[in-house]
Amino acid sequence: MLYQLGVLSIKVHPFNVDRVQRDAATNYVPKPVLGAEPPMEYVGEGANTWRLSGQLFPKVIGGMTELALLHAMREFGRPQFLLRGDGVPFGWVVIERVSERSQHLAANGVGQQIAVDIEIRRAGKPSKLSLFTLLIGLF
Repeated sequence: MLYQLGVLSIKVHPFNVDRVQRDAATNYVPKPVLGAEPPMEYVGEGANTWRLSGQLFPKVIGGMTELALLHAMREFGRPQFLLRGDGVPFGWVVIERVSERSQHLAANGVGQQIAVDIEIRRAGKPSKLSLFTLLIGLF
C-alpha cells in the first residue's frame, strides 16, 4: 500500500500514484511598528495540502471502481483519514478536487490511459456524530 485515504487503498495495482506533492504552511500576523520591520506573531498552522498524482490503465489493470469510489468520497464531503504506506498518519483531510485526463479513448469512450490528480487538504477531526455517520456510511 502506498497510501490509505479513508476506505480507498492506493496501491501499485490497480489504483496507484507515482507523484506526491505536499505543501505545508504556517500562519503569521505582522504587528506594525514605526520605523522597523514588523515582528511576526505566530498564529498556528496554515493550509497543509497534498496532491497525489498517478496513472490508471483501465483496460489492462483496472482502477475504474476505485476512481468511482474516490469521486463518491469527494461528493460525500466528509473528512477522511490519510495514512502513508509506511504507517505515518497525516490525520484528517478533505478531498477538494479530483482531476482526470483521459487519452487513447476506446470505442466506449473510456480512456486507455487516465491521469488522475487528487487534491486534499488537512481538516479538523470530525465530531463524534459525524464520525459515527461516516462509519455507518461505509457499511
